[in-house]
Amino acid sequence: MPLLSERPHCLKSGSLIIDQPKKWDFTAFYKVFLYIGTCYVLVLNIPNIIWDPVLMQVSLVVGSIGIWRYSWWFVHLVRAEIYGRLRYPLIRMKADKVWSDGWRPPHMHFMMTTFMERRDTTELVLKSILREVRETKLPTTVWLGSGDIYDENIMSQYLRQYGRDLPIELIFVRQNVSGKRMAIGLVLRAMSRRGIGKDDMICFMDGDAILAPGIIQKCTSVFAMDPELQAVTTNEEVLCFGPKWVGIWLTMRFAQRRLAMQSHAMSDKVLTLTGRMSVFRAKHLTRHEFIRKLEADHLYHWLWGNFRFLSGDDKSTWYYMLTQDAKMLYIPDAMVYTVEEIDGSGLDRMTQNFRRWSGNMLRNGSRALALGPRKVGFFIWWCVLDQRIAMWTMLVSPIVAVSASFVLQPAYILSYFVWILCSRMALSLFLYRYSNEVYITFPIILYANQLLNASVKVYCIFRLSKQRWSNRGNQSAGMGEGWRERMRNWIASWVTAVWVGALVIFVGLYCQILHMPSYQNLLSYFSF
Repeated sequence: MPLLSERPHCLKSGSLIIDQPKKWDFTAFYKVFLYIGTCYVLVLNIPNIIWDPVLMQVSLVVGSIGIWRYSWWFVHLVRAEIYGRLRYPLIRMKADKVWSDGWRPPHMHFMMTTFMERRDTTELVLKSILREVRETKLPTTVWLGSGDIYDENIMSQYLRQYGRDLPIELIFVRQNVSGKRMAIGLVLRAMSRRGIGKDDMICFMDGDAILAPGIIQKCTSVFAMDPELQAVTTNEEVLCFGPKWVGIWLTMRFAQRRLAMQSHAMSDKVLTLTGRMSVFRAKHLTRHEFIRKLEADHLYHWLWGNFRFLSGDDKSTWYYMLTQDAKMLYIPDAMVYTVEEIDGSGLDRMTQNFRRWSGNMLRNGSRALALGPRKVGFFIWWCVLDQRIAMWTMLVSPIVAVSASFVLQPAYILSYFVWILCSRMALSLFLYRYSNEVYITFPIILYANQLLNASVKVYCIFRLSKQRWSNRGNQSAGMGEGWRERMRNWIASWVTAVWVGALVIFVGLYCQILHMPSYQNLLSYFSF
């Protein structure tokens, strides 16, 4: 695979150049106008059968779920706009004043984990760190949780060459147990032994996270402005090297993330402290309870017993902060670029990501709900609950549409298709506000994203112990063999089939696609 400097998002004079064309140019307007015009023509020319008496109940169910979900989107949008346009600018103004008055954190710590990362990516990450150190003049320590001397050599050589004039120190913590969580735990223990100040800033970041200019000032200054603030997470953009449609999908996902994060931050909480880049006040991070939560987080499941978490360290830090009733914020103008390298199938990588993200969400969501709305805050608590409800309600509409087309009226599937085109464009118009680029394929990818995500969540909720992470040596957990494992897998498949079957039957009966057999029919069926 070519070097980063030879690929579309390139290096120029040693710096990362992100080619960001004007989002709303003539081509973008023309494509959106053409899409909306096509929807208008389809609405006028496809026979409207949604109010057919036979299909009335079906349409009411699909419409009611749509109204509920879009109303929830609208709530997030309003909250996100209030945060982005009103609340955060005040936070930024106060934080910038504190910084301009001379406040600086006592020490900056970068806690980084990496494993066999590409040299050009690692060097670009280090260059972004050195730029921030040079700009802020903060005494800095880079703690590397490493699993191989390959990464250590790259970092030490680069810092010797370019960081001699800076107040920066590099410390390696070689892990003796595999896994990112153990690497983080070992680094935090090393920090505890050395001793760090409670007001020091600790930045958790991945080995492929490239910092945008000014990110350290923007993140650390808000801590000085608000003594109760314990953690912040940042904005993200993706540099995708793989199939174009995967890049568009990730662009859409990050637009969704921005909208949701700003909405959540209105409640002084977030739904995850993203592992790519989050900054913490050191007060909590050297506590034994916090370290053990990261390196040995586990869950008990009635079918799978006790099992440890493989990935999702950002969800563990988030859950710990929830238990401490800690204030958390999202910093929308602090950007980190993440590198996604996709060598094989884009669909396979997409599904793996969904399994990892959904599994992490489900494993931590249940215990976050158990903390209760008073501890978590009602809005964030409801957001967690809504995630678990939405994975089922998202499946209702396609089940109803397909069933009604087969049983009642074949043409109904055309009306449903037009509904998808129109409704997802309406949602995409919101997402374009938070996306760095406008793609006309957003509506289709959005629907596919929702459908696949819901399906993967339903699959994962009965298989929480099964975890796979294609990064860091393609780690996996819960993939054992033997008769006991086969029995558990069979039970999980049976429970999944029962729940999905129950959903299909309930929806079919409620929409009057299916009908309960009469007592006489049952009697005649079972009579000999």
